Amino acid sequence: MKKLSILLLVLFASCSSTSLVENWKNPDIVLFDAQKVLIVGMTQNENARERFETKLQKEFDKRNVEAMRSLDVFDVSFTDSKKTEKELDDVEQSLLDKDFDAILFTKVTGSENRESFLRTLAKLDNYKGRFNDDYLRNQDIYYDDDYYEKFDVYHAETTLYCICEGKDRSMIWRGSIDVTDPTNIEKTVDDYIKLIVLAMEEQDLIFRKEK
Repeated sequence: MKKLSILLLVLFASCSSTSLVENWKNPDIVLFDAQKVLIVGMTQNENARERFETKLQKEFDKRNVEAMRSLDVFDVSFTDSKKTEKELDDVEQSLLDKDFDAILFTKVTGSENRESFLRTLAKLDNYKGRFNDDYLRNQDIYYDDDYYEKFDVYHAETTLYCICEGKDRSMIWRGSIDVTDPTNIEKTVDDYIKLIVLAMEEQDLIFRKEK
């Protein structure tokens, strides 16, 4: 079953705007059965944050895991200013007092602009002809902008943290995801969630939803 999960993960990533770069699990954790999860999507885009946290909350609900959005837990002014370590410790303690045992934290860590061939260069396998033939077929590279396509790649991370009482408040799992040239927020969020859910299932961190 695990081999099938890995195969599905690869197939899904290959046909989506999102791709899994890293799927790391704490080797000291065999099984982490979260009971109540806080979902945090760190972004300035309120629409994307609401859609992300809501859709992911529904995925946990399908698996009978209680989950809440940071939108419903954090005070409206929480993200308006920087927080100190003491303030964040207080937040963790308040979450413990409300029976949370995990935080699923997602953020964009960076972006870069890339360039690729928009159309395939003319070529013959094992070409052994003359230089001028080769040059004539491909000389458009010098001046034809249509040979290239520029696009943005955003690097994101989703991390599962344990905040269990009496245990080290440590990282359980981290998934690093690349999002390529997102133009549709809804589709990008949906693809991202499908990918991290599949990755967490493969790592036995959440159960597959009931049929």
